Amino acid sequence: MGIELLHVGFGSTIDAQRIIAICKAGSAPIKRMVRRAEEEGRTIDLTYGRKVNTVIVLDTGHLVLAALQTETIVGRLKTPAG
Repeated sequence: MGIELLHVGFGSTIDAQRIIAICKAGSAPIKRMVRRAEEEGRTIDLTYGRKVNTVIVLDTGHLVLAALQTETIVGRLKTPAG
């Protein structure tokens, strides 16, 4: 079973098979979840200084912060790499 990489912007990729959820970053519950994960050192910030638009929850408990729109990342996940 190989690794399926998902491009999440600015040259960064993550293992698509580890994704549990892809969420918009604007809601209060998601912001609380991100704040708690930051305190515990479980965030992976791939925004390169830009605004966080998407939060990706991994099966390891880590949260990936991405600047791309949620719809863009979901579209890339649906499209087979080739």
